[in-house]
Amino acid sequence: MRRRVNIALGVMLLASIVLNWRVRVPASVPALEFAPNMARSVRSNAFERNASFGDGATLQSPVPGTIPRGVVPLHYSPSRPEARRAGEELINPYSPGDRAALARGASVYRDFCVPCHAGDGKGEGPVVARGYPRPPSLLRPQARQMKDGEIFHIITYGRGIMPAHASQVSRDDRWKAIAHVRALQVVRPGPGQAAP
Repeated sequence: MRRRVNIALGVMLLASIVLNWRVRVPASVPALEFAPNMARSVRSNAFERNASFGDGATLQSPVPGTIPRGVVPLHYSPSRPEARRAGEELINPYSPGDRAALARGASVYRDFCVPCHAGDGKGEGPVVARGYPRPPSLLRPQARQMKDGEIFHIITYGRGIMPAHASQVSRDDRWKAIAHVRALQVVRPGPGQAAP
């Protein structure tokens, strides 16, 4: 019985090989397309009219509640109690000894923070000389006692005259800038404090 089954399977295998060889299509003949619009659909420019959508616009707003790819949501509101909560819950992923993070933080600080806070963190940047209100020094005791998460919240949402920087500075770069600020606080003592 087993021998007959093996012979039958062998004959079927040989028949399928012969049939495949006989019905093969030459490479010069193009393949048959059943839905060519799936492969080559009509392209629309972002701001031109589009009949495919009810409002006639090609560029559509994101669906409410969706999150852009690569963006991790931050579940805090822009208020002082939430800033304190962020200070308790958020921890800087970069250590003070991470040289690469400090170098990147110095670059981010130079690009985004120096105009107001100045290179030394004392709050006498170039915009202050042009009439913009002076921000508080990053070397004062209150800034030194602030937790990294609270500073992250302030950079993200802004506070007082400081605007929000979440759209300009990535999440990682905000943490790295905080690491640089902490390095500034160690190197330059605040008023009435001795150098370490």
